[in-house]
Amino acid sequence: MTFLPIVDRELRLASRKAWTFWLRVTAAGVALFIASGFMLIALAEAVGTAQLGGPLFATLSWLSLACALTVGLFFTSDCLSEEKREGTLGFLFLTDLRGYDVVLGKLLATSLRCVFALVAVFPILAIAQLMGGVEPREFWESVLALIHAMFFSLACGMFVSTVSRSGQKALIGTLLLMMVFLAGGPTLDWALAELGTGRFKPLFSLSSPGFVFVSAGRGMNLFWNALLPSQAVAWVMLASSCWLIQRTWQEKSTKSSAARMRWRYWWKYGGLKRRAAYRAKMLVVNPIVWLASRERWQRIPAWIVLGAVAVGYVLLFKEAYSPALWFVWGFLDSAVSMLFYLWIASQAAQFFAEARRSGVIELLLATPLSSRELVQGPWRALVRMFAFPVGLYVVMGILVPIISVFANWDQTWDAMLGGNTGRVPLWLSLSGRAALAGVTTVGNLIALSWFGMWMGLASRSALFATFKTLLFVQVIPSFVIWFATALLTPLLIIPAINSSGAASTSWFMLWFPLIKEAAWMMLALAKDAIFFFWARKKLGVDFRELAVQAVAPIRVPTVATAMPPMMMAAPPPPVQPAPPVMSKP
Repeated sequence: MTFLPIVDRELRLASRKAWTFWLRVTAAGVALFIASGFMLIALAEAVGTAQLGGPLFATLSWLSLACALTVGLFFTSDCLSEEKREGTLGFLFLTDLRGYDVVLGKLLATSLRCVFALVAVFPILAIAQLMGGVEPREFWESVLALIHAMFFSLACGMFVSTVSRSGQKALIGTLLLMMVFLAGGPTLDWALAELGTGRFKPLFSLSSPGFVFVSAGRGMNLFWNALLPSQAVAWVMLASSCWLIQRTWQEKSTKSSAARMRWRYWWKYGGLKRRAAYRAKMLVVNPIVWLASRERWQRIPAWIVLGAVAVGYVLLFKEAYSPALWFVWGFLDSAVSMLFYLWIASQAAQFFAEARRSGVIELLLATPLSSRELVQGPWRALVRMFAFPVGLYVVMGILVPIISVFANWDQTWDAMLGGNTGRVPLWLSLSGRAALAGVTTVGNLIALSWFGMWMGLASRSALFATFKTLLFVQVIPSFVIWFATALLTPLLIIPAINSSGAASTSWFMLWFPLIKEAAWMMLALAKDAIFFFWARKKLGVDFRELAVQAVAPIRVPTVATAMPPMMMAAPPPPVQPAPPVMSKP
């Protein structure tokens, strides 16, 4: 028997898939795109390449870290749980395969595309290191930290997929586990430092792959002391997956199954009165709305994220005089927005993907509902579930910074502006930037919802549909918009300084963030409009055709797949007529 036979088979299959090639090309293209943007900015501002090496390396490495930490969400968090739902995992254990054969086979098959994409970025990082500002040791330690972060994320997804059966719950579990390891250890060390001597000593942070990346280039002992414990945690999760997979692939009944199922049903759908009232109300409006929004637990993650944002704003309001905290909160707020994007894109793709997998899509086609009602149902369900928490999140993002700044005006902004107390332009700038950011967030969510529904109908799984939705609607266009707005900065600032002089640059710099935010919003809304109208047209016009193709795809045989002439059966020999019978005279 071949050693690790599933690994051999899965690697051969993954190497022939088109996504393996295109994901590698896309990663290298994005890195080249960002590097070209830095070069154009250097030419516009007459800056030497030696001054751009460090910023370019930091930008590419942090973006690579963000991608490496999220690969477990989309590639391994549902790889084993999907096999459990399909009922195909048990057939593997009818043979003499072991748990490590299955786990390592799935891990290498799903991670091949991710590894190729990450390796494609390394040459661009090496060019940034050769430009100057980055030591060779920092480069190699950063590369090793990125590989470790990807392996850690894949191991987390594999561990959660081993103990889960639902794709959405596996996605949430992997996200929570990654957040615990990323932020839990550093937060606990920071709390111990605040309660003790006041000096940060990394102890629990050593298990965080983010701390491993941050410690790259800060000292040989610090880097390896952080890498080895974090690597040990990843291998423990992978070994646990190999041990658990042979014990968790079956659905085992328990003695208290009736009470347990009643509690789960109540948690998922609510009590009897609630279900009856909601069903009677929604069936009159649109049965698809009831079918897509009856699970009340789907709203809980959005409210949890909203509560965390509210707590963060309350804590930040007391420290409004610290610009550094507001700078850090800007990055955290972007991360929270990505959580909303991830969850709503997952919910948008979930309905049609699950309907396609379970065969419900065929029943929907047999109903008297029109294509418009079938498409509008999941959209209206998303609005009912997430309109209120998203609206509160946008309102808090607009009002809280403005109120906080006005409550601490003298301590914060007068010192930053050098005594310029023009409150009306500053108020307009702050409120305008917050409002533009809120409008951009709402537009992104609408585009993600409609394109996610289209991807759920056209993709083989909800998780893969979520990944393609975020990649096409949010990730790739964000790089393009960032490049356009980055080019807008020198084109506006340098002519303003040359024509107006240094005396009026303070007024221009006060208004420039609003101008840049408005440009970003217009480009983002144009992108959202394109995806929204295209997905809505495809779903509204071609829904039934797409649903039929999703259930029974039509494959036209090509010349390459046709049977060769030598393989075709030979025609039967011609039948010889019988000789005539001669009668006796």
